[in-house]
Amino acid sequence: MPRWVKVSGIVALAVALALVVVLLTGAGGHGPGRHMPSGVTSGVPSTVTEHGEHP
Repeated sequence: MPRWVKVSGIVALAVALALVVVLLTGAGGHGPGRHMPSGVTSGVPSTVTEHGEHP
């Protein structure tokens, strides 16, 4: 087996292992909430009026 195949396999395995560790530890904080200030619950204004009608 050529050396580049072995090196590529080791690199791919290391990346996959790092991804699994990040997913299991919960690091990263994915989602739209991480881009908003801590007091904001929704950054999208509502387009529905008081009676449920669209403007």
